[in-house]
Amino acid sequence: MYESYYGLDARPFQLTPDPQYYFDSRTHRKALSYLGYGLAQGEGFIVITGEVGAGKTTLVGHLMETIDRDRLHAAQIVTSQLSSEDLLRLTAEQFGVPSQGIEKAALLRALESHFQAEARAGRRCLLIVDEAQNLDRTALEQLRMLSNFQLGSQALLQIFLLGQPEFRDMLRSDPSVEQLRQRIIATHHLEGMHADEVRPYIAHRLARAGGDGRPTFSDAAIAEIAKATEGIPRSLNRLMSRILLMGAIEQVDHIDAALVEQVLADLAEDLPVTMTEPIEALQQPEVSEADADEQAEPMQVAQSVLQAASYAPEEALAANDATDADTATLEQQEVEAESELEQQQIEAESEPEQEAPEPVIDPAQYRAALDRVAALEARMVEQERSLRDLLIRLVRWVESEQPDNRRDAA
Repeated sequence: MYESYYGLDARPFQLTPDPQYYFDSRTHRKALSYLGYGLAQGEGFIVITGEVGAGKTTLVGHLMETIDRDRLHAAQIVTSQLSSEDLLRLTAEQFGVPSQGIEKAALLRALESHFQAEARAGRRCLLIVDEAQNLDRTALEQLRMLSNFQLGSQALLQIFLLGQPEFRDMLRSDPSVEQLRQRIIATHHLEGMHADEVRPYIAHRLARAGGDGRPTFSDAAIAEIAKATEGIPRSLNRLMSRILLMGAIEQVDHIDAALVEQVLADLAEDLPVTMTEPIEALQQPEVSEADADEQAEPMQVAQSVLQAASYAPEEALAANDATDADTATLEQQEVEAESELEQQQIEAESEPEQEAPEPVIDPAQYRAALDRVAALEARMVEQERSLRDLLIRLVRWVESEQPDNRRDAA
Protein backbone atom coordinates (compact mmCIF):
# COMPACT_ATOMS: atom_id res chain seq x y z
CA MET A 1 0.00 0.00 0.00
CA TYR A 2 2.92 2.39 0.54
CA GLU A 3 3.50 2.61 -3.23
CA SER A 4 0.41 4.75 -3.77
CA TYR A 5 1.17 7.04 -0.84
CA TYR A 6 4.74 7.71 -1.98
CA GLY A 7 3.85 7.80 -5.68
CA LEU A 8 5.80 4.69 -6.69
CA ASP A 9 5.14 2.57 -9.77
CA ALA A 10 6.42 -0.64 -8.15
CA ARG A 11 7.76 -2.03 -4.91
CA PRO A 12 11.41 -0.98 -4.82
CA PHE A 13 12.50 -3.24 -1.97
CA GLN A 14 11.22 -6.67 -2.91
CA LEU A 15 13.26 -9.63 -1.68
CA THR A 16 13.24 -11.36 -5.08
CA PRO A 17 16.46 -10.59 -7.03
CA ASP A 18 15.80 -8.15 -9.88
CA PRO A 19 18.68 -7.07 -12.17
CA GLN A 20 17.00 -3.74 -12.98
CA TYR A 21 17.60 -2.65 -9.38
CA TYR A 22 21.31 -3.50 -9.48
CA PHE A 23 23.30 -0.98 -7.44
CA ASP A 24 26.96 -0.48 -8.22
CA SER A 25 28.42 -0.58 -4.71
CA ARG A 26 32.16 -0.93 -4.16
CA THR A 27 32.04 -4.65 -3.49
CA HIS A 28 29.66 -5.33 -6.41
CA ARG A 29 31.75 -3.22 -8.76
CA LYS A 30 34.82 -5.24 -7.86
CA ALA A 31 32.97 -8.51 -8.33
CA LEU A 32 31.68 -7.33 -11.70
CA SER A 33 35.25 -6.54 -12.75
CA TYR A 34 36.30 -10.10 -11.91
CA LEU A 35 33.36 -11.50 -13.85
CA GLY A 36 34.24 -9.35 -16.85
CA TYR A 37 37.87 -10.42 -16.63
CA GLY A 38 36.81 -14.04 -16.51
CA LEU A 39 34.58 -13.69 -19.54
CA ALA A 40 37.46 -12.12 -21.44
CA GLN A 41 39.66 -15.12 -20.56
CA GLY A 42 37.03 -17.54 -21.81
CA GLU A 43 38.10 -20.48 -19.65
CA GLY A 44 38.32 -21.90 -16.16
CA PHE A 45 36.19 -21.15 -13.11
CA ILE A 46 35.18 -17.85 -11.54
CA VAL A 47 33.93 -18.00 -7.94
CA ILE A 48 31.72 -15.36 -6.32
CA THR A 49 30.74 -15.92 -2.68
CA GLY A 50 28.83 -13.89 -0.13
CA GLU A 51 26.41 -14.03 2.74
CA VAL A 52 22.78 -14.92 2.12
CA GLY A 53 21.18 -11.90 0.46
CA ALA A 54 24.47 -10.25 -0.47
CA GLY A 55 23.36 -9.81 -4.10
CA LYS A 56 25.13 -12.63 -5.95
CA THR A 57 22.18 -13.54 -8.14
CA THR A 58 21.35 -9.89 -8.88
CA LEU A 59 24.97 -9.29 -9.83
CA VAL A 60 25.07 -12.14 -12.34
CA GLY A 61 21.63 -11.20 -13.68
CA HIS A 62 22.92 -7.68 -14.32
CA LEU A 63 25.96 -9.07 -16.10
CA MET A 64 23.83 -11.33 -18.30
CA GLU A 65 21.81 -8.32 -19.44
CA THR A 66 24.98 -6.75 -20.84
CA ILE A 67 26.31 -9.71 -22.84
CA ASP A 68 25.86 -10.36 -26.55
CA ARG A 69 23.59 -13.39 -26.75
CA ASP A 70 24.75 -14.04 -30.30
CA ARG A 71 28.30 -14.62 -29.06
CA LEU A 72 27.69 -16.25 -25.67
CA HIS A 73 25.30 -19.06 -24.83
CA ALA A 74 24.72 -18.85 -21.07
CA ALA A 75 22.82 -21.39 -18.97
CA GLN A 76 22.07 -21.13 -15.27
CA ILE A 77 21.15 -23.77 -12.71
CA VAL A 78 20.33 -23.47 -9.02
CA THR A 79 21.61 -26.52 -7.22
CA SER A 80 20.21 -28.55 -4.39
CA GLN A 81 21.71 -31.82 -3.19
CA LEU A 82 22.45 -33.13 -6.68
CA SER A 83 24.48 -36.19 -7.54
CA SER A 84 27.11 -35.83 -10.24
CA GLU A 85 24.88 -37.57 -12.78
CA ASP A 86 21.85 -35.45 -11.90
CA LEU A 87 23.97 -32.33 -12.25
CA LEU A 88 25.19 -33.54 -15.65
CA ARG A 89 21.64 -34.14 -16.88
CA LEU A 90 20.43 -30.81 -15.58
CA THR A 91 23.32 -29.07 -17.34
CA ALA A 92 22.43 -30.84 -20.59
CA GLU A 93 18.80 -29.78 -20.31
CA GLN A 94 19.76 -26.15 -19.72
CA PHE A 95 21.85 -26.18 -22.91
CA GLY A 96 19.07 -27.88 -24.87
CA VAL A 97 20.75 -31.26 -25.12
CA PRO A 98 18.33 -34.22 -24.69
CA SER A 99 19.24 -36.31 -21.63
CA GLN A 100 16.33 -38.65 -20.95
CA GLY A 101 17.20 -42.35 -21.30
CA ILE A 102 20.81 -41.62 -22.27
CA GLU A 103 23.70 -43.22 -20.43
CA LYS A 104 26.28 -40.97 -18.82
CA ALA A 105 29.06 -41.68 -21.34
CA ALA A 106 26.78 -40.96 -24.29
CA LEU A 107 25.49 -37.81 -22.59
CA LEU A 108 29.04 -36.52 -22.12
CA ARG A 109 29.72 -37.08 -25.83
CA ALA A 110 26.48 -35.28 -26.72
CA LEU A 111 27.43 -32.31 -24.57
CA GLU A 112 30.89 -32.13 -26.07
CA SER A 113 29.43 -32.22 -29.57
CA HIS A 114 27.03 -29.42 -28.66
CA PHE A 115 29.81 -27.26 -27.26
CA GLN A 116 31.91 -27.88 -30.37
CA ALA A 117 29.01 -26.90 -32.64
CA GLU A 118 28.54 -23.68 -30.67
CA ALA A 119 32.25 -22.89 -30.93
CA ARG A 120 32.22 -23.41 -34.70
CA ALA A 121 29.25 -21.04 -34.90
CA GLY A 122 31.28 -18.39 -33.06
CA ARG A 123 29.54 -18.75 -29.70
CA ARG A 124 31.06 -19.59 -26.34
CA CYS A 125 29.23 -21.52 -23.65
CA LEU A 126 28.92 -20.35 -20.05
CA LEU A 127 27.43 -22.33 -17.18
CA ILE A 128 26.35 -20.40 -14.05
CA VAL A 129 25.91 -22.59 -10.97
CA ASP A 130 24.07 -20.87 -8.10
CA GLU A 131 24.05 -22.19 -4.50
CA ALA A 132 27.27 -24.07 -5.22
CA GLN A 133 27.76 -24.83 -1.51
CA ASN A 134 25.15 -27.58 -1.95
CA LEU A 135 27.33 -29.54 -4.39
CA ASP A 136 29.19 -32.57 -3.10
CA ARG A 137 32.74 -33.39 -4.15
CA THR A 138 31.73 -35.76 -6.93
CA ALA A 139 29.49 -33.11 -8.50
CA LEU A 140 32.30 -30.55 -8.35
CA GLU A 141 34.61 -33.07 -9.98
CA GLN A 142 32.01 -33.54 -12.73
CA LEU A 143 32.05 -29.80 -13.38
CA ARG A 144 35.84 -29.86 -13.56
CA MET A 145 35.67 -32.64 -16.14
CA LEU A 146 33.22 -30.60 -18.23
CA SER A 147 35.66 -27.68 -18.17
CA ASN A 148 38.24 -29.95 -19.84
CA PHE A 149 36.34 -30.00 -23.15
CA GLN A 150 38.42 -28.28 -25.84
CA LEU A 151 38.38 -27.60 -29.56
CA GLY A 152 42.03 -27.29 -30.48
CA SER A 153 43.42 -24.91 -27.86
CA GLN A 154 40.06 -23.28 -27.16
CA ALA A 155 38.11 -24.15 -24.02
CA LEU A 156 34.52 -25.02 -24.84
CA LEU A 157 32.89 -24.28 -21.49
CA GLN A 158 33.44 -21.69 -18.81
CA ILE A 159 31.83 -21.96 -15.38
CA PHE A 160 30.76 -19.39 -12.79
CA LEU A 161 30.22 -20.72 -9.25
CA LEU A 162 28.10 -18.68 -6.84
CA GLY A 163 27.99 -19.78 -3.22
CA GLN A 164 27.81 -18.87 0.42
CA PRO A 165 30.87 -18.31 2.68
CA GLU A 166 31.17 -22.00 3.55
CA PHE A 167 31.81 -22.75 -0.12
CA ARG A 168 34.76 -20.36 -0.13
CA ASP A 169 36.10 -21.98 3.04
CA MET A 170 35.80 -25.44 1.51
CA LEU A 171 37.67 -24.42 -1.63
CA ARG A 172 40.45 -22.98 0.49
CA SER A 173 40.99 -25.91 2.81
CA ASP A 174 39.76 -29.17 1.24
CA PRO A 175 42.60 -31.05 -0.46
CA SER A 176 40.12 -33.17 -2.44
CA VAL A 177 39.28 -30.18 -4.69
CA GLU A 178 42.87 -29.23 -5.46
CA GLN A 179 42.50 -29.85 -9.19
CA LEU A 180 39.42 -27.63 -9.36
CA ARG A 181 41.13 -24.98 -7.23
CA GLN A 182 43.92 -24.82 -9.82
CA ARG A 183 41.33 -24.01 -12.51
CA ILE A 184 39.95 -20.95 -10.67
CA ILE A 185 41.12 -17.83 -12.47
CA ALA A 186 39.29 -15.23 -10.33
CA THR A 187 37.38 -15.13 -7.05
CA HIS A 188 35.67 -12.46 -4.98
CA HIS A 189 33.71 -12.41 -1.73
CA LEU A 190 30.79 -9.99 -1.63
CA GLU A 191 30.67 -8.00 1.58
CA GLY A 192 28.00 -5.72 2.97
CA MET A 193 27.80 -2.21 1.60
CA HIS A 194 29.64 0.54 3.44
CA ALA A 195 27.58 2.84 5.66
CA ASP A 196 28.05 5.74 3.25
CA GLU A 197 26.50 3.66 0.43
CA VAL A 198 23.19 3.00 2.20
CA ARG A 199 21.61 6.38 1.40
CA PRO A 200 22.54 6.20 -2.32
CA TYR A 201 21.26 2.59 -2.42
CA ILE A 202 17.87 3.63 -1.01
CA ALA A 203 17.63 6.61 -3.34
CA HIS A 204 18.57 4.44 -6.33
CA ARG A 205 15.88 1.89 -5.56
CA LEU A 206 13.20 4.51 -5.00
CA ALA A 207 14.11 6.29 -8.24
CA ARG A 208 14.01 3.04 -10.23
CA ALA A 209 10.50 2.48 -8.88
CA GLY A 210 9.37 5.90 -10.12
CA GLY A 211 9.83 7.84 -6.90
CA ASP A 212 9.79 11.65 -6.79
CA GLY A 213 12.14 12.14 -3.84
CA ARG A 214 9.71 11.09 -1.12
CA PRO A 215 10.29 10.16 1.58
CA THR A 216 13.43 11.86 2.83
CA PHE A 217 15.64 10.36 5.52
CA SER A 218 17.53 11.94 8.37
CA ASP A 219 21.21 11.13 8.83
CA ALA A 220 20.39 9.40 12.11
CA ALA A 221 17.76 7.24 10.39
CA ILE A 222 20.24 6.17 7.71
CA ALA A 223 22.81 5.36 10.40
CA GLU A 224 20.26 3.17 12.21
CA ILE A 225 19.36 1.36 8.98
CA ALA A 226 23.01 0.75 8.10
CA LYS A 227 23.78 -0.55 11.57
CA ALA A 228 20.77 -2.87 11.72
CA THR A 229 21.33 -4.41 8.27
CA GLU A 230 25.14 -4.38 8.10
CA GLY A 231 24.78 -3.27 4.49
CA ILE A 232 23.39 -6.63 3.29
CA PRO A 233 20.99 -5.81 0.42
CA ARG A 234 18.29 -8.35 1.28
CA SER A 235 18.27 -7.36 4.95
CA LEU A 236 18.12 -3.73 3.91
CA ASN A 237 15.22 -4.40 1.53
CA ARG A 238 13.28 -6.20 4.24
CA LEU A 239 13.74 -3.37 6.73
CA MET A 240 12.99 -0.65 4.18
CA SER A 241 9.70 -2.28 3.20
CA ARG A 242 8.56 -2.13 6.80
CA ILE A 243 9.81 1.44 7.21
CA LEU A 244 7.90 2.64 4.14
CA LEU A 245 4.79 0.80 5.29
CA MET A 246 5.01 2.49 8.69
CA GLY A 247 5.67 5.83 7.02
CA ALA A 248 2.58 5.47 4.85
CA ILE A 249 0.42 4.47 7.81
CA GLU A 250 1.65 7.48 9.80
CA GLN A 251 1.53 9.64 6.63
CA VAL A 252 5.00 11.08 7.06
CA ASP A 253 7.28 12.27 4.28
CA HIS A 254 10.42 12.44 6.41
CA ILE A 255 11.77 9.32 8.05
CA ASP A 256 13.62 9.99 11.29
CA ALA A 257 15.52 7.74 13.68
CA ALA A 258 12.52 7.40 16.00
CA LEU A 259 10.42 5.81 13.28
CA VAL A 260 13.25 3.44 12.31
CA GLU A 261 13.69 2.43 15.93
CA GLN A 262 9.95 1.79 16.22
CA VAL A 263 10.03 -0.49 13.18
CA LEU A 264 13.09 -2.33 14.51
CA ALA A 265 11.28 -2.83 17.82
CA ASP A 266 8.25 -4.21 15.98
CA LEU A 267 10.45 -6.60 14.01
CA ALA A 268 12.15 -7.75 17.19
CA GLU A 269 8.77 -8.54 18.72
CA ASP A 270 7.55 -10.52 15.72
CA LEU A 271 6.93 -14.09 16.82
CA PRO A 272 7.44 -17.07 14.49
CA VAL A 273 4.10 -18.72 13.79
CA THR A 274 3.91 -22.26 12.45
CA MET A 275 1.76 -22.09 9.36
CA THR A 276 0.23 -25.12 7.63
CA GLU A 277 -0.65 -23.08 4.55
CA PRO A 278 1.66 -21.27 2.07
CA ILE A 279 2.43 -17.72 3.08
CA GLU A 280 1.01 -16.50 -0.25
CA ALA A 281 -2.37 -17.88 0.77
CA LEU A 282 -2.25 -15.81 3.95
CA GLN A 283 -1.07 -12.66 2.24
CA GLN A 284 -3.75 -12.83 -0.48
CA PRO A 285 -6.78 -14.58 1.04
CA GLU A 286 -10.00 -14.79 -0.86
CA VAL A 287 -12.27 -11.89 0.08
CA SER A 288 -16.01 -12.39 0.15
CA GLU A 289 -18.52 -9.58 -0.25
CA ALA A 290 -19.16 -9.69 3.48
CA ASP A 291 -15.44 -9.27 4.19
CA ALA A 292 -15.29 -6.37 1.74
CA ASP A 293 -18.11 -4.65 3.59
CA GLU A 294 -16.32 -5.22 6.89
CA GLN A 295 -13.13 -3.69 5.53
CA ALA A 296 -15.04 -0.48 4.76
CA GLU A 297 -15.17 0.34 8.48
CA PRO A 298 -12.06 -0.54 10.55
CA MET A 299 -14.04 -0.76 13.79
CA GLN A 300 -16.43 -3.24 12.20
CA VAL A 301 -13.43 -5.29 11.09
CA ALA A 302 -12.08 -5.43 14.63
CA GLN A 303 -15.48 -6.41 16.02
CA SER A 304 -16.00 -9.12 13.41
CA VAL A 305 -12.56 -10.55 14.13
CA LEU A 306 -13.41 -10.83 17.83
CA GLN A 307 -16.76 -12.39 17.00
CA ALA A 308 -15.09 -14.90 14.67
CA ALA A 309 -12.97 -16.18 17.56
CA SER A 310 -14.41 -19.03 19.61
CA TYR A 311 -14.27 -16.90 22.79
CA ALA A 312 -13.76 -13.29 23.82
CA PRO A 313 -10.30 -11.90 24.80
CA GLU A 314 -11.03 -12.34 28.53
CA GLU A 315 -12.11 -15.92 27.88
CA ALA A 316 -9.04 -16.49 25.77
CA LEU A 317 -6.79 -15.37 28.64
CA ALA A 318 -8.67 -17.61 31.06
CA ALA A 319 -8.38 -20.48 28.59
CA ASN A 320 -4.65 -19.89 28.29
CA ASP A 321 -4.31 -19.90 32.08
CA ALA A 322 -6.33 -23.10 32.27
CA THR A 323 -4.22 -24.62 29.53
CA ASP A 324 -1.04 -23.71 31.36
CA ALA A 325 -2.41 -25.17 34.61
CA ASP A 326 -3.53 -28.36 32.88
CA THR A 327 -0.18 -28.68 31.16
CA ALA A 328 1.65 -28.18 34.47
CA THR A 329 -0.53 -30.86 36.09
CA LEU A 330 0.22 -33.31 33.31
CA GLU A 331 3.93 -32.54 33.52
CA GLN A 332 3.85 -33.13 37.29
CA GLN A 333 2.07 -36.46 36.75
CA GLU A 334 4.72 -37.46 34.20
CA VAL A 335 7.52 -36.57 36.63
CA GLU A 336 5.92 -38.60 39.39
CA ALA A 337 5.38 -41.57 37.08
CA GLU A 338 9.02 -41.45 35.93
CA SER A 339 10.24 -41.28 39.54
CA GLU A 340 8.11 -44.28 40.46
CA LEU A 341 9.40 -46.24 37.48
CA GLU A 342 13.04 -45.39 38.33
CA GLN A 343 12.47 -46.54 41.93
CA GLN A 344 11.02 -49.83 40.67
CA GLN A 345 14.05 -50.34 38.42
CA ILE A 346 16.43 -49.73 41.34
CA GLU A 347 14.58 -52.24 43.50
CA ALA A 348 14.60 -54.78 40.70
CA GLU A 349 18.36 -54.43 40.20
CA SER A 350 19.03 -54.75 43.95
CA GLU A 351 17.00 -58.00 44.10
CA PRO A 352 17.82 -59.88 40.89
CA GLU A 353 16.46 -63.19 42.28
CA GLN A 354 12.93 -61.79 42.44
CA GLU A 355 10.87 -61.09 39.42
CA ALA A 356 10.46 -57.37 38.93
CA PRO A 357 6.91 -56.29 39.63
CA GLU A 358 5.04 -54.82 36.74
CA PRO A 359 3.97 -51.22 37.19
CA VAL A 360 0.30 -50.88 38.05
CA ILE A 361 -1.46 -48.59 35.59
CA ASP A 362 -5.15 -47.87 35.82
CA PRO A 363 -6.44 -48.16 32.20
CA ALA A 364 -9.25 -45.71 32.91
CA GLN A 365 -6.86 -43.08 34.25
CA TYR A 366 -4.52 -43.65 31.31
CA ARG A 367 -7.33 -43.16 28.78
CA ALA A 368 -8.55 -40.11 30.66
CA ALA A 369 -5.07 -38.59 30.55
CA LEU A 370 -4.84 -39.24 26.80
CA ASP A 371 -8.26 -37.66 26.26
CA ARG A 372 -7.18 -34.64 28.31
CA VAL A 373 -4.01 -34.20 26.24
CA ALA A 374 -6.02 -34.50 23.01
CA ALA A 375 -8.47 -31.88 24.25
CA LEU A 376 -5.64 -29.50 25.14
CA GLU A 377 -4.05 -29.97 21.73
CA ALA A 378 -7.40 -29.30 20.01
CA ARG A 379 -7.82 -26.14 22.08
CA MET A 380 -4.33 -24.92 21.14
CA VAL A 381 -5.04 -25.57 17.44
CA GLU A 382 -8.26 -23.58 17.70
CA GLN A 383 -6.45 -20.70 19.39
CA GLU A 384 -3.79 -20.67 16.68
CA ARG A 385 -6.49 -20.68 13.98
CA SER A 386 -8.25 -17.74 15.62
CA LEU A 387 -4.98 -15.83 15.91
CA ARG A 388 -4.17 -16.53 12.27
CA ASP A 389 -7.61 -15.26 11.19
CA LEU A 390 -7.00 -12.12 13.22
CA LEU A 391 -3.63 -11.55 11.57
CA ILE A 392 -5.11 -12.08 8.10
CA ARG A 393 -7.78 -9.48 8.69
CA LEU A 394 -5.34 -6.99 10.18
CA VAL A 395 -3.02 -7.38 7.17
CA ARG A 396 -5.93 -6.77 4.80
CA TRP A 397 -6.92 -3.73 6.86
CA VAL A 398 -3.37 -2.26 6.83
CA GLU A 399 -2.95 -2.88 3.10
CA SER A 400 -6.33 -1.37 2.17
CA GLU A 401 -6.40 2.04 0.55
CA GLN A 402 -8.10 3.86 3.46
CA PRO A 403 -5.41 5.72 5.45
CA ASP A 404 -7.96 8.11 7.01
CA ASN A 405 -10.00 5.27 8.48
CA ARG A 406 -6.88 3.56 9.80
CA ARG A 407 -5.76 6.73 11.53
CA ASP A 408 -9.18 7.20 13.10
CA ALA A 409 -9.22 3.60 14.28
CA ALA A 410 -5.77 4.02 15.87
